Amino acid sequence: MADWNLLAEGRPPRRYRAGQMIYLQGARPDRFYYLVSGSVRSFISTGGGEERVLAVHRAGDLMGEASFFDGCPRVTSAMALEDCQILAIGRTELDAAFQRHPELALPMLQHLARTVRTLSGHVESFSLPARQRVARWLLAQPPGEDGSLRATHEGIGQAVGLSRVTVSRVLGELSGQGLLALGYRAVTVLNRTGLEALAFEA
Repeated sequence: MADWNLLAEGRPPRRYRAGQMIYLQGARPDRFYYLVSGSVRSFISTGGGEERVLAVHRAGDLMGEASFFDGCPRVTSAMALEDCQILAIGRTELDAAFQRHPELALPMLQHLARTVRTLSGHVESFSLPARQRVARWLLAQPPGEDGSLRATHEGIGQAVGLSRVTVSRVLGELSGQGLLALGYRAVTVLNRTGLEALAFEA
């Protein structure tokens, strides 16, 4: 795994308060971001005013890099979920980092390929049945130190384009099958192999 801290090297991160916007959907991407500490949600706003959460970024993640590299307007917005420290990286800073650390170039290309694949998966998932949408989203989330995923039924619904009621029903079914354990604002995957089989069944 690449050490994205090498992108900083002496430059202090900026502090963002919980609820503060980091970048906006539709804006021109003149930089991308390295999340030093805290957590950030990335989401799409629909024409009807709804929001669909695509990812929750945590310390060590890059954000907004796909739009930065292709030069097209941003397709997502990002907002701090808690107080964060974030480093902005423009072309000048990136060129300097690659000159100092050329070993970062290949990991960056691999990271971009994974980002594109993830975004394609999000688009594909909106045509799937509810159970598969929820299962794929759960499998894509990094667990916390206690092994659980911090998420509300409403938040999952926003991420996969389903109502809270539908998400609650699906989680209840998966829990009844022994695939998940449900807690307060938390979900723990108990049987990852079984959940994967359900998520990617033909």
